[in-house]
Amino acid sequence: MTRKKRRLYFVGLGMLALGGATALVLTAIGDNLLYFYSPTDLTEREVAPGQRFRLGGLVEEGSVEKDGETVRFVVTDLVHTIPVTFTGILPDLFREGQGVVTEGQLGPDGLFTAASVLAKHDENYMPPEVADSLKESGYWEEGLEGAEAAVRSTGGAEQTSH
Repeated sequence: MTRKKRRLYFVGLGMLALGGATALVLTAIGDNLLYFYSPTDLTEREVAPGQRFRLGGLVEEGSVEKDGETVRFVVTDLVHTIPVTFTGILPDLFREGQGVVTEGQLGPDGLFTAASVLAKHDENYMPPEVADSLKESGYWEEGLEGAEAAVRSTGGAEQTSH
C-alpha cells in the first residue's frame, strides 16, 4: 500500500469518527432539549403525549389552591389559561400575579402536571421566556400595573380545553 492510499484511509477514518461523534452529540442534545410554550402556544400547536416541556406565564389571581403538598393553580398569558398541578415544595417567592415557569407534561385532559416550578426572584424580574411571550401576544406593559391593565382590557383570560 502506498503512502498516498494510507493517508487517504486515515483521513477517511478520521472523517467517519468525527461524523459519528457529531451524531452522538446531536442525539444527546435532542433528548435533553425542553421547549418553552405559553398557554397560547399550546392552543396553536400539537404537543405529543408524554412530551416534557416548559410552560410559562403569570399565576392567575385567585387560582392557587393548596391541599397538603399538592398545589393547583392556573398559568395565563392574559389570553389563554392552562390549569397546573404540582406536588412538592414551591419556591418562596411563588404567588398569584407573578411570573412562573413550570416544567412537566400536559395530560390528555388539558391538565399540566409540573415536576418543577420556578418563580421570579425580585419585584422587577420576570423569566425571559414569559416576558417574550407576553410581548408577542401584545399584552406586555412594564410592571404589574401593565399586566393588570391588560387583564382589565381583555376582560380576563379564556380557559383552554384540550
